Amino acid sequence: MSKTILMGASAMLVLAVALGAFGAHGLKGHLSAELMQTYKTAVEYHFYHALGLLLLGALSLTMPSNLINLAALFLFVGIVLFSGSLYVLAISGIKWLGAITPLGGLSFIAGWILLFVAAWKKLPL
Repeated sequence: MSKTILMGASAMLVLAVALGAFGAHGLKGHLSAELMQTYKTAVEYHFYHALGLLLLGALSLTMPSNLINLAALFLFVGIVLFSGSLYVLAISGIKWLGAITPLGGLSFIAGWILLFVAAWKKLPL
């Protein structure tokens, strides 16, 4: 599973860089300040959680755990739901997509809680 997590993290990081560059260069001047800030938030959270996936992939090499694997899945889904909905909202202006964003946020929270539980169960005090 470590290989899958690390490959997913790498793919998400490539996508974060590409979408960040697209926002900085391709969307500059085409979006309102508010929608540009929404897009930047999507990129920021995308990067943070893709780096979190990278961390989970590395941890799963030394501390194999179904909880870590599940945490990685939640972070991946969180990126798709949270950042994905904000990317589409910023570019399209479709406001109802903002209703999906909190589901991604909850997915991020669940992923980090699962990492906490995995560490609590697997590591000595």
